[in-house]
Amino acid sequence: MASATDTWDVSLKPDHRHYTRRVVLPSGKVIEVVYFEEQRAAHTRLSVFGYANPRDLHQCGSCEAELVYPVEWEEYGATHWSVTLRCPNCEWTGTGVFEQHVVERFDEELDRGTEALVRDLKRLMHANMEEEIDRFIDALQEDQILPEDF
Repeated sequence: MASATDTWDVSLKPDHRHYTRRVVLPSGKVIEVVYFEEQRAAHTRLSVFGYANPRDLHQCGSCEAELVYPVEWEEYGATHWSVTLRCPNCEWTGTGVFEQHVVERFDEELDRGTEALVRDLKRLMHANMEEEIDRFIDALQEDQILPEDF
């Protein structure tokens, strides 16, 4: 048995240490992904590429618009994500590998944007419904509604 002070030649003896990470899928199902330490070490040495400012993924690297959204993404090791981004303002696209915390901040910004869109949609639907109701009331008052209309 090896002691804590023994050194190992990594090229001759592979590192079989591993850890697991729980991932919650959109369906709610929870899976465990097993990562081996040698793969984790390789991924932690990755540098960010393909994007001007990895701290603000929602901001376009070309036109500075804050409309960038993810087109495609996949886990890239234990602590990184490969993400393809698109800006609808200038049609810029880019792909990069980003750390988990950067992607989480981006996800929070996307959630804020989604909430704003939903609020605007509800206001628009309410305004449209009011307009339709007003037109219906006017038609009723002017006897423009006939049994054939139903």
